[in-house]
Amino acid sequence: MFEVRVEAEFAAAHFLKDYHGKCENLHGHNYRVFAHAKGENLDAGGMLIDFGDLKAALRKVCKVLDHTNLNDLQENGAFVFMQNPSAERIAKYIYEKISLELPDCPLYAVDVFETSTSRARYIAPNCAGNANSTSSTLEENMDDSMWL
Repeated sequence: MFEVRVEAEFAAAHFLKDYHGKCENLHGHNYRVFAHAKGENLDAGGMLIDFGDLKAALRKVCKVLDHTNLNDLQENGAFVFMQNPSAERIAKYIYEKISLELPDCPLYAVDVFETSTSRARYIAPNCAGNANSTSSTLEENMDDSMWL
């Protein structure tokens, strides 16, 4: 099994409307996002997916989110995050946008870090039943912390 990962960043403000604590107040994060593709088959050039293609799709989505109040983000007249832009919802949004941009990409998961110690992950629905997809290994945790 092969896996590739690209990353991007964006800065945005948000608040959690249905949360009772300090995060219900407007605040911001410098988000770091990882997009993971996974598969067994390589193309003729020996690649699972071109890093450049995956990175471009991720950066395109992050550009839309950058320097916004995520609570105000709307598409087709509806609030994207139901006015509660949690890291979990942001990860799913980014996953869905990349999937639309690169329909043949074996996108596996999207990680959204609000801080260096707090991450939410959205895993592809077709991978969610995989026992390996929900467990973390020491190696994976070390990889995720390499940017700290």
